[in-house]
Amino acid sequence: MSRQYKLIHCTINGREVEQMVDVRASLTDLLRGDFRLTSVKKGCEVGECGACNVLIDGACFNSCLYLAAWADGKEIRTLEGLLGPGGALSDIQQAFIDEAAIQCGFCTPGFIMTAVEILESGREYTDDELRKLLSGHLCRCTGYENILRAVKKTMLQRLGKET
Repeated sequence: MSRQYKLIHCTINGREVEQMVDVRASLTDLLRGDFRLTSVKKGCEVGECGACNVLIDGACFNSCLYLAAWADGKEIRTLEGLLGPGGALSDIQQAFIDEAAIQCGFCTPGFIMTAVEILESGREYTDDELRKLLSGHLCRCTGYENILRAVKKTMLQRLGKET
């Protein structure tokens, strides 16, 4: 059986790229293998753990379930794309540190990318709503309360309702 390839054009973390991809390859494989964006973790590879979450045109997706070929014409953001000038951390990354919302760190990039989608909505969510929005992640370190605090703190700060 011969492999099929497709030339795609997309924007990854603000940089326009062109890449030939195997039509069967996942976006996770493209981001990790071709662009060395190692914040995109290979976890369950069936869309249940959230470790591979990235933003595609502003919406969070499990990149393990998203074919690389589908990225054609899309804007993709990974954790690496959140860094500011000189490698400065974004507000949500800093909040994860401040609230000790990390333990082993494996799930952290995916959680942060989901948090970015939540925060960029510009809405204020209740704790129950935040829990539901963050529920697509599997963390074995039980840092959920700290993660919830970090997201809520950043949400309130962005809305001008500092805690």
